[in-house]
Amino acid sequence: MSTPPFGRALCAMVTPFTRDGGLDLDGAQRLAGRLVDEGCDGLVLSGTTGESPTTTDAEKSDLVRAVTEAVGDRAAVVAGIGTADTRHSIELAQAAEKAGADGLLAVTPYYSRPPQDAVEAHFRDIADASGLPLMLYDIPGRTATRIEPETMIRLSGHPRIVAVKDCAYDLLGTQKVLSRTELAYYTGCDEYVLALYAIGGAGYVSTVANVTPRQFRAVLDAFDAGDTAGARQLMHRTLRLTELMMASGLPGTVTAKALLKALGLPGGPVRPPLRPAGRETADGLLAAYEELAGTG
Repeated sequence: MSTPPFGRALCAMVTPFTRDGGLDLDGAQRLAGRLVDEGCDGLVLSGTTGESPTTTDAEKSDLVRAVTEAVGDRAAVVAGIGTADTRHSIELAQAAEKAGADGLLAVTPYYSRPPQDAVEAHFRDIADASGLPLMLYDIPGRTATRIEPETMIRLSGHPRIVAVKDCAYDLLGTQKVLSRTELAYYTGCDEYVLALYAIGGAGYVSTVANVTPRQFRAVLDAFDAGDTAGARQLMHRTLRLTELMMASGLPGTVTAKALLKALGLPGGPVRPPLRPAGRETADGLLAAYEELAGTG
């Protein structure tokens, strides 16, 4: 797609909490403003990184209102509304629309492991329930259920199903859908930012971008300018930090909040059952960040 529906460079934003674990709306506004100032076209709220399983429906709506107020029309605000319950997801979709979101993110229903016809019906029901464009979130490593390529192709015919956050690690399946639909594919796996973009992806929804929005945006900008060697070099520079944040055995939420704290940026604690990163982990993250920031 020449103009992706939510921009190219999206951050899966953490949900900042206060020291006592409450929702930090002032911190969310400050973090959102920084992310947009540093190159994010869109912010995805209440996703995996946003700790959606531990925030209430009211907190989700309050977060959308606060962030949309902070960024205005400078960035798209996409609200995570996916749950294991279709009716609940619809309620959250309607609440997000009322709160001012520009789009919705819906994950595959988890735990119940519905067959593909039920998966398809679930997403169609959500898309029918509001006037907002919908991004499907395919992450079988967490949900135990794929959105199979043929299901994705059928869903692409719905006028409000416009995008996919792709965490399926199935490059063949992704290319199959890309070749047969106009769906905008955003990688949700930070190590795939350049790879997916090079084969026709729309961009990324990045957890690491909570701390390095400018560095990830630079990869896409270099590629768009025709500097593929430069894009490759910039991508390689991000890998150490990406590995520490996303492949160290800790959830990306935990590592992102640890690094945000070390940098003096809003984030706050994680909510149980997640636990904060230890000092050694935080120190390693900060060293990798400083190395990346020092290379421009």
